[in-house]
Amino acid sequence: MKTFIYSVILAITVSSCATGPRAQTGTVIGGLTGAAAGGIIGSQSGRGLEGAAIGAGLGAAAGNTVGNAQDQRAYNSRRRY
Repeated sequence: MKTFIYSVILAITVSSCATGPRAQTGTVIGGLTGAAAGGIIGSQSGRGLEGAAIGAGLGAAAGNTVGNAQDQRAYNSRRRY
């Protein structure tokens, strides 16, 4: 249970850093994908819930990072010097 709580806190902390539209979408998609993959992998060792929690946290962090990079690229392409 501690792992789940720490994963949720980590996901909230990381996702609050970047708030662009692609970053938010990436966080949600990454979290769901990570939870599914973590649940499947964790169920192989009898710890499906813990695997899902860890996968959700890592997936949300990765999705937020990718989405934020896309937001920054879109912002920079609109700016002309």
